[in-house]
Amino acid sequence: MGDQPQTPSTPRTAFSPDGMWWWDGSQWRPAISPDGKWRWDGRAWVPAGPGPARAGGGAGAAIGITVVAFIGILFLVSIVVIVILLTMGNQISNVFSNVAAALGATPSP
Repeated sequence: MGDQPQTPSTPRTAFSPDGMWWWDGSQWRPAISPDGKWRWDGRAWVPAGPGPARAGGGAGAAIGITVVAFIGILFLVSIVVIVILLTMGNQISNVFSNVAAALGATPSP
């Protein structure tokens, strides 16, 4: 404990989790200048570097997602149609035969 010399403590600058504000001991102050060209590093204003690289897929990702969604919906619809035809096929054929018979019949006077 007595091995380290005591130095005057310099107040440590606390930044908000998003890095946009810093605590001066009594209030939060903006860490980025209004024009966005300067930032506060805890001791002085320094030129702000380029912003973080944006992670975005752009148009290619949107087209890919659309194609995958369309294929998925087409697959689900085909599964539903197959299930309906397997479970109700005989009833559907009866309906079509009744309609065909009714269309081919002669009207009554």
